[in-house]
Amino acid sequence: METIKLREEYIKLGQALKAAGLVESGVDAKYAIEDGLVSVNGETAFQRGKKLVDGDVVVYEGNTIKIIK
Repeated sequence: METIKLREEYIKLGQALKAAGLVESGVDAKYAIEDGLVSVNGETAFQRGKKLVDGDVVVYEGNTIKIIK
């Protein structure tokens, strides 16, 4: 499980995917999210700008990212 430590109050979903190295670019993140391949806290996410906060869990292609403060 990858962890991302927040520098501010939140990180956007597309940025989190890039920061974790699961996608190479914002465009890749956009398509993965639009195609329904990404879930946040067990629910499919369709917004690239979704704000992730402390405790959120993102899953993409079997990889898990936990957001921590």
